[in-house]
Amino acid sequence: MAGGRAARRLWRLCNLLMAAFFGLAAAVQVNDPDAGLWTVVYLVPAALTLLVSIKPSITDNGVWRSLCDLHSAGCIIGTTALACSLFAYAQGNILHEEEGRELFGLVIITIWMSLCRSSAKNPLGGVRLIAAIVVALFPFVSWLYIYVNKEMRASWPTHCKTVI
Repeated sequence: MAGGRAARRLWRLCNLLMAAFFGLAAAVQVNDPDAGLWTVVYLVPAALTLLVSIKPSITDNGVWRSLCDLHSAGCIIGTTALACSLFAYAQGNILHEEEGRELFGLVIITIWMSLCRSSAKNPLGGVRLIAAIVVALFPFVSWLYIYVNKEMRASWPTHCKTVI
């Protein structure tokens, strides 16, 4: 029982971290050329994930599930479009391309929403909880790596350099 309680706390903490990540990702869109779109893309999972961190059973709610499904479907379509664009036009490291960074954001959203949606039927534990922890830490570790990597920062577009 104590292990189950710890797993539930970890799950809630992971959701809080992801809500913070999605909120921060929405906030840094202010000077992006297509800021409106990307702000919404990140604010929807931020709100849905914050609700899960507050009340994990919300994932049983039909409205929550419908919003999650619709947003995930849009992210899958966006992921496909960005992947095709990158395949056709990328000239180097995809993290140096704005579309590559956007693609990773959509993939993270899709994976996280899938984990949240499946948590209603089966409480997260074991491998799925470890996956949730890894996914929750990945964006922050990536941001830290990109921020300290001077070569990568030099390749950022101007609107990215003025956000931080």
